[in-house]
Amino acid sequence: METKWLLLLTMAILSLLVFVHGDEEMSSVKPIVKIVKGKKLCDKGWECKGFSEYCCNQTVSDYFQTYQFENLFSKRNTPVAHAVGFWDYHSFITAAALHQPKGFGTTGGKLMGQKEVAAFLGHVGSKTSCGYGVATGGPLAWGLCYNKEMSPSQTYCDESFKFTYPCTPGVSYHGRGALPLYWNYNYGETGEALKVDLLNHPEYLEDNATLAFQTAIWRWMTPVKKHQPSAHDVFVGKWKPTKNDTVAKRVPGFGTTMNVLYGDQVCGNGDDHESMNNIMSHYLYYLDLMGVGREEAGPNEVLGCGQQKVFNPSSSSSSSSSS
Repeated sequence: METKWLLLLTMAILSLLVFVHGDEEMSSVKPIVKIVKGKKLCDKGWECKGFSEYCCNQTVSDYFQTYQFENLFSKRNTPVAHAVGFWDYHSFITAAALHQPKGFGTTGGKLMGQKEVAAFLGHVGSKTSCGYGVATGGPLAWGLCYNKEMSPSQTYCDESFKFTYPCTPGVSYHGRGALPLYWNYNYGETGEALKVDLLNHPEYLEDNATLAFQTAIWRWMTPVKKHQPSAHDVFVGKWKPTKNDTVAKRVPGFGTTMNVLYGDQVCGNGDDHESMNNIMSHYLYYLDLMGVGREEAGPNEVLGCGQQKVFNPSSSSSSSSSS
């Protein structure tokens, strides 16, 4: 319990610092630099702390600010949305600050950072949208409409994990968060990694937007299984495909992030798969709104995953968005 409150207090302090500094001052932070074994390492204070090579690059607030967040998620606080007042820029940038020293939005130059933020938020927007074909502003303007599954059909308790992540009596592990978590084992694993008791208190994800974003970024940055890449790795080019990957048509880029996160729920089902195209559409829309342009997304074999073999077939998948 003390650990949980310490984490929430840290998030609150970070969020306050973000609010006080404002967008303009945030982007003018001068790094503290030191050289370790010939490598340049930097610390940029609250947003990229701890002396990392990634903190020597532009940070997320340098190129992605409040007005852009508002453009991407312009309908999230309309009266018909289901999480009015919950999601905001400060929650996102506070959560991102905890992962930027590891390369989230800070790998490579400004363009790669912008593309990664658009890619991550493209997944988020698609998974939390209540947009539809004739919705005001178009179907892609309604990301972050939800912060939880509204009418869960089950409690998502898998008793085969009773010795590692036992279900808490009376608790439901339905979808919550920015990349919705499902199942007791995903809440348990994520909670262990973030030092928050999500197994006993999954409702924390619908009470704290920073934590909801943080769990999603953690999933983005963390491989689903050992010896496999994370979504971050395959997007920024840290992952080098093997011969088997090449045969399976898995290549670095946005398409393979869907393979990592969702497996055969989305990928390997042909180029007309609705869920795949919806996620892709959000990514392209966000690239345009951020001033990057959808042409930077690459060709269809990089953008999509319809022809890819999946890393983890559904019989062995434990994706964060498994349902």
